[in-house]
Amino acid sequence: MRIGKQDNAFTAIATSDEHSITVRGHDLVGDLIGQIDFTEYFWLLVCGHRPTDAQKTMMNACLVAIAEHGLVPSVQAARMTLAAAPEAWQGAMAAGLLGMGTVVAGSSEIAGRFLAEVVAAGGDEAAAVRALEGVKAARKKVPGLGHPQHSSGDPRADKLLEIADKLGVSGPHVAALRHVGKHAPAIMSRPLPINVSGAIPAVILDAGWPLEALKAVPLLARAGGLAAHLYEESRRPIGFILSHNADLAIAYDGERAK
Repeated sequence: MRIGKQDNAFTAIATSDEHSITVRGHDLVGDLIGQIDFTEYFWLLVCGHRPTDAQKTMMNACLVAIAEHGLVPSVQAARMTLAAAPEAWQGAMAAGLLGMGTVVAGSSEIAGRFLAEVVAAGGDEAAAVRALEGVKAARKKVPGLGHPQHSSGDPRADKLLEIADKLGVSGPHVAALRHVGKHAPAIMSRPLPINVSGAIPAVILDAGWPLEALKAVPLLARAGGLAAHLYEESRRPIGFILSHNADLAIAYDGERAK
């Protein structure tokens, strides 16, 4: 059974022959290995062209900002997976990445799409207010705003926006984020500082990164953090301690055996 179109059998990413390997129009051995850093290569692979200095600096800043975030659920899942299957680094890494959804880490994509809608609607303060009123009417959280710990402002977000301003990267998405951040507290009736999940899509979209590939940024960043946790787990294991303490923290309230 055929599903989907059958007339688009092409890729523009890589090819090889007996003598060479070509990636995005560059000879891998002659032009890239030892000549390009990984952030630049990441941009080249996804976008098809090398980043400017400003684009590379902005991407580097975003990756560093969220590579590590402590023992969040995705990290705990990875460490407990490695504790149960110490031979399966790939399974443990996958467990951690699979846990990156709309609440943790993957929230950057949700915020990015929200900002893109605000920009498409005009990108000004009026568009931001209309978007916020829509969020409130739907009884949803404002994407990219609020933080349970950094209630007075997420320092990572502040730093990313500062870098974007200095690089001249800030554009319509950063402006839309600032409009949303300005009006959200009054409309939603609570403090809602801009968080890192709002700043990342704003600055990297304005830098020229494609919206459809936005989730790749936190995925790549957190893969680095997960590697650190898995290496530590292999030497100083806490996976079963995490599991045991979770068991102690949860009380059974089901029916008792007769």
